[in-house]
Parts: sequence; structure tokens; C-alpha cells
Amino acid sequence: MDGAAPPPAPLAQTLVLASRNQKKLAELQALLAPRGYALRLVSEFSDEDVEETGESFIENALLKARHAARVSGLPALADDSGLEVAALGGAPGVRSARYAAERASDAANNEKLLHALAGLPEAQRSARFVSVLVLLRHAQDPVPLIAQGFWPGRILEAAQGANGFGYDPLFYVPELARSAAELPAELKNRVSHRARAMHSLLRQLPA
Repeated sequence: MDGAAPPPAPLAQTLVLASRNQKKLAELQALLAPRGYALRLVSEFSDEDVEETGESFIENALLKARHAARVSGLPALADDSGLEVAALGGAPGVRSARYAAERASDAANNEKLLHALAGLPEAQRSARFVSVLVLLRHAQDPVPLIAQGFWPGRILEAAQGANGFGYDPLFYVPELARSAAELPAELKNRVSHRARAMHSLLRQLPA
């Protein structure tokens, strides 16, 4: 015996996604499908909400992943993501989904963001999307897989596009000369923060 730790057990082909968001499910499923993984929403197993008390995307993703693995008995994938705006000191950050209020709609969050940046010139409207993915083999997994992705851009003065969700209509991608909500899903799945985090995560998974 050389004392080397055994390799981690392979993941089951079905994972539970720690989200109730159908659009997020579709986005992540498209990225995982080529590797043979299928996703199911945590809402299939529990109506309980997880209080996101973490001060970082990683902390919140871990909270959600452990809950999803516990209630489902499956390996769990959690995404905690958000928008960081330089002029707002990184806000809304981990509070992106509840920027305007708890359980705020996308429209309410977007409206608050536009109001906060009203009058700022283009040069001061830089922002980035952040995504942290956490994958657990089981609820008590001591060595979670963690991956991060970043997508730089800037905030528009008015919404553009009808695709995507969240802040996508306000997030302008300079190299593509379009908002995130104007991108077809196939393209977004190649360039977004979530796609970049997923590509990093896939490099950690068994082939």
C-alpha cells in the first residue's frame, strides 16, 4: 500500500439541480447533456426553501447543494450566480435575485438597477456576471467540486431582447454587440458566465 487516497466514486448519471428555475435547468442541461448527465429540479423532491445566508456565491451554492442532495438522495448541482456592478461597489452581488425585495420579479430587479445607475455615462456602467457551480456526490461530501465563471460587460440604459432571464436584457456584451437577452441559446451556452463555470467543472469530472 502506498497510502494514496482512492479515486472518488463516479457520479450517478442523474443529478438534482438545486433550483426551481426552469430556464436555468434548460441552460445547464444543455451543457451537461453531451457528457451523459440528466438534471432534475429540487422541486420534484421538496417544497422547502433554503435560506441563502452566505456572504459569498460559494457559501450559498454549498448551502443549496447540500439541501438538494439531502432531500433527493442524489448527487446535487447548485449554481449561485449574480451580477456585480462596479459603480455600485459590486452590488447587487449575492442579492441579485432579491435585489428589489425578497422574491422580487426580474422586472422589479431590473427597474431598481436602472434607477440606481440613472444618469451614469457608458464608461461608468461596467459590470460582470458571476457563476459558482458546486457539485456534491452526497449531502455530506467533504470534497465538493467547485468551479467559477465570469462574463464581463456593461449595463444598458434600457432593456434589449426577449431571451434569457434575470438581468440578461440589461447586460450588454461588447464583443457581440448585443445584450445577453438578444443571444440565441446556443451562443449564450458557449460564452456566458454559467457556461464558463460549467466548462471548468466538466474538466474536474470523470471522462
